[in-house]
Amino acid sequence: MLGAIAGDIIGSVHEHAGTKTQDFPLFAGHNRFTDDTVLTLAVAEHLLSGGNLVDLFHDYFHRYPDAGYGGTFSHWAFNRQREPYNSWGNGSAMRVSPVGFVAESLEAAITMAEATAAVTHDHPEGVRGAQAVAAAVFLARQGESKANIRTQVEMRFGYNLSASLDAIREHYHFDVSCQGSVPQSLIAFLEADDYEGVVRNAVSLGGDADTMACIAGGIAEAFFGGIPEHITQHVGEFLDDRQLDTVSRFRARFGWPQVSV
Repeated sequence: MLGAIAGDIIGSVHEHAGTKTQDFPLFAGHNRFTDDTVLTLAVAEHLLSGGNLVDLFHDYFHRYPDAGYGGTFSHWAFNRQREPYNSWGNGSAMRVSPVGFVAESLEAAITMAEATAAVTHDHPEGVRGAQAVAAAVFLARQGESKANIRTQVEMRFGYNLSASLDAIREHYHFDVSCQGSVPQSLIAFLEADDYEGVVRNAVSLGGDADTMACIAGGIAEAFFGGIPEHITQHVGEFLDDRQLDTVSRFRARFGWPQVSV
């Protein structure tokens, strides 16, 4: 989960910036956590405590009201509405990585991801995006190869992951849809050799940088067995005590057990 949070913080200064290079400082002085981190932690708390996810999303929104939420989610959470709003946005995918670390099977990861998505993002694309990311995190945690992760995601969710980052980058633009950002985030992971490279890849596409780095970073943490210590230390500087406590409790409870697909 910390890999997703780090990706969000690193990517935060590149949102709407159209960054098209992998050469940038990871922490440039204006980084911050955004709604990606807040809602990832809400999902983690749900998995830790079993609390109602709608209530947790509402409470976390009101606790961190200036984290840069999308307009529809803001209206939903501010007014404490309880019905989903048929979103296909990537908000469902950005917050789902904890599921991949908790699930005891691939099918469980897919089912749990749908549950975390559908409270707001009940559109089929919103659900599909969350499921694909949770499945990738689970498979990465299992030690599956990139080739198998690619095959499983393509087969189960219908995403085409064959394009190269260089080909995507040339014409890519800001896109908040799951279908327009989740496959690209997965490719950013597939083309990198380490965690930092994954995040740099995701940002370099010039899209929804914090969310794409969050998505890719969560998968990368599972695949590479963690994130570099110098990044971990920086991330801790941006989180408050409550957030750090959630991270600590989640990591202590769930760890990285090896289970069967």
